[in-house]
Amino acid sequence: MTAINRFGNPDLPAMVFLHGFMGAKDDWQALMPILSQHYHCICLDLPGHGSNHLPLPTPGFMASAQDIVDKVTQLGYQQFHLVGYSLGGRIALHIAKFYPKSLLSLTLESAHPGLKTATEKQQRQLSDKQWADKLIHMPLPQFLSQWYQQAVFADLTAQQRQQLIEKRQWNNPQQLQQCYLATSLSLQQDCRDVLSQLPCPSFFIAGEHDHKFQALAKDWQQHLASTSTQLQLSIINGVGHNIHAMQPQVFSDRLLSLLNPEH
Repeated sequence: MTAINRFGNPDLPAMVFLHGFMGAKDDWQALMPILSQHYHCICLDLPGHGSNHLPLPTPGFMASAQDIVDKVTQLGYQQFHLVGYSLGGRIALHIAKFYPKSLLSLTLESAHPGLKTATEKQQRQLSDKQWADKLIHMPLPQFLSQWYQQAVFADLTAQQRQQLIEKRQWNNPQQLQQCYLATSLSLQQDCRDVLSQLPCPSFFIAGEHDHKFQALAKDWQQHLASTSTQLQLSIINGVGHNIHAMQPQVFSDRLLSLLNPEH
């Protein structure tokens, strides 16, 4: 299965990593020297990315969740820790929704729980359609240049932005577009209450400079305040949206401290 990278002793508890839109299983490579000492790390390509050519229905959240759980189960793991970044975090929420007993913990990095109103969803649908059209009709390097100018990536330096453009331009635009539209935030249900059905802890890691996702996480915590469910928010200093890429060692250490607070 070329859509999967594995690191660490297979007898250790499994930890599954889901990358963001236009990412790849290799995005987690820099975390592996630390995390693979404690967990058997499984990094997968999401549908439409890298070596995973699975076409998704619309919406495609359940199919994405099933694809991932099936692959991890085939490797021999019935339960696993789950880490998801951005789109990978939104798909992780759907794994939590459809397969709650499979999770030993859920860690979301800069991931949206879902829009609340029909107006927000309509606006997002229009925005996503515009981006999807650009993705097909523009040369990919030009599209990537525009994509990484979005406010959520404001903390990137010009050099970091260029490195991402070079890294991402090997993707297949048609497959990316299909995944992008099938997993549009406009199609996602509000997943804030999914955490209440989990038999395991939930964590949200946000960057100090990513004010939008810090606010989303804090709003989510308030939403859960009336229940016995906890979402632990952990903020990492000096970074924005893509924390694990900018500060892999800090992210790894923080993840370990969240999962093993006694150490």
